[in-house]
Amino acid sequence: MTSTTPAHTGQQSSRPSTVGGVVGAPSAARAAQLVRRATGGADNAPVEITSPFTGLITAELPQATDAEARAAFAAARNAQRAWAAVPVTERQRILIRLHDLLLERQDEALDLVQVEAGKARMDAFDEVSGSALVAAYYGKHSARILAPRRAAGVIPVLTKAGELRHPKGVIGVITPWNYPLALTAMDVLPALVAGNAVVQKPDNQTALSALWLHELAEEAGLPAGIWQIVLGRGSAIGDALAEESDYLCFTGSTPTGKRLAEQVAGRLTGYSLELGGKNPMIVLPDANPAKAAAGAVTACFSSAGQLCVSVERIYVHESIREEFTKAFVAKTEALRLSAKLDHSADMGSLTSESQLANVSAHVDDARANGATVLTGGHPRPEVGPLFYAPTVLTDVTPAAKLFAEETFGPVVSIYGYTEIDDAVDRANDTVYGLNASVWCRDTRAGAAVAARLKAGTVNVNEGYAATFGSVGVPMGGMKESGFGRRNGAEGLLKYTEAQSIAVQRGLKLRPFRGMPPKVWVKSMTSSMKALRRLPR
Repeated sequence: MTSTTPAHTGQQSSRPSTVGGVVGAPSAARAAQLVRRATGGADNAPVEITSPFTGLITAELPQATDAEARAAFAAARNAQRAWAAVPVTERQRILIRLHDLLLERQDEALDLVQVEAGKARMDAFDEVSGSALVAAYYGKHSARILAPRRAAGVIPVLTKAGELRHPKGVIGVITPWNYPLALTAMDVLPALVAGNAVVQKPDNQTALSALWLHELAEEAGLPAGIWQIVLGRGSAIGDALAEESDYLCFTGSTPTGKRLAEQVAGRLTGYSLELGGKNPMIVLPDANPAKAAAGAVTACFSSAGQLCVSVERIYVHESIREEFTKAFVAKTEALRLSAKLDHSADMGSLTSESQLANVSAHVDDARANGATVLTGGHPRPEVGPLFYAPTVLTDVTPAAKLFAEETFGPVVSIYGYTEIDDAVDRANDTVYGLNASVWCRDTRAGAAVAARLKAGTVNVNEGYAATFGSVGVPMGGMKESGFGRRNGAEGLLKYTEAQSIAVQRGLKLRPFRGMPPKVWVKSMTSSMKALRRLPR
């Protein structure tokens, strides 16, 4: 069963009642209005979602069954045919209108992201700005990227060759809880502008943010039914996403990504995966320690470290290690923690009890294996139930779990080095390869070091935002950090099928009647030698 989508009134709700006990949050009625945009859930009991800031209920979410998820794919497939016929220039205009709405209505989005994910407001704004940048990029460049492309034919003039791009059909998108707005935009919007329909499963914890963007997209002109959102646990509807999609886009853990890849591979359909990371930062000997320390604070503790591209390992040249560490610890201890829906916090909360338990276990295990806690290392329940102090460690040994495993929290380890080759080798000594950072004065030398790091994105004198916000370049992981890329031309073309068409005129590509094959081969060989010398 598909719930009825309420007509958008064009009126913005005021911001006064509370959801999850947070003053200023969207009202319970507003949350319920967004939930009604979801597909399915008639046959399952809803689940209650709580706010990380308070532990109180934020929403009751319907949970789709496997059959309802598959029905959503069938409905999307029917709607996609008409959508694919809409000129790409019109699809672009919808994204431009969405870009404008995102910026105009950002206050409600900021509240939703804070209430659902527990973020500081500045970190929530990263999601709004990231979503707007994606809408603007594909709103401007999709027609050019998707345009028919001419290519050199086998015989100049007589052979006309070209490439067309067709939408794949219905894209399955599974988005995580840690960046509910930005990752929805990054994966869903290019799929839509390429002419596909989308069936998305957001994480239950942060589903309202995805539903809010869905509402704005339809207000911007997206036809109803092209983008369907189904809510449910992966164990219940994950198979439907993997088995019904013409292409699957997943962001989440490496083990889950591997399981989905196996399912999709059996159907010979495509997929892209952004998975885990243990992201390194290298501070070169010529770096300004204070500036590098300030950059490291943002790189490590934005979104409480619950960011796939956040830094968890810092390698500092011994000549400046003491100065860097002193400045970094001081700046870390100065971070303000708060559960208010305003700009009073520098760092927010962890999002779930399981995240708090994992972060605590990693730090306790590292301490038990000889690590030194320079600051933090404990929960902050007086601020909120899931807050954890931003933590800096040193003397971490390979025996500690967090030495190699992803912590995904506000925890970072500092290591010294004397030779740059050693720092590069240690930074690359991981099964992951998502993001990395290099800090220096000589940016040419820094870029040379960056090119040696086995990571899909590397930022020089920035932690992650330079590549994250540069939507025109691809973003994704090497090794066990993923497969495929989002953003840039590649992030759009992955949602299409390439078709080559060649029209042959005049000369046939086989011997003329009566011509001996040996004469034909000799003639073609001479022609190929001559063609190689021509510009093509």
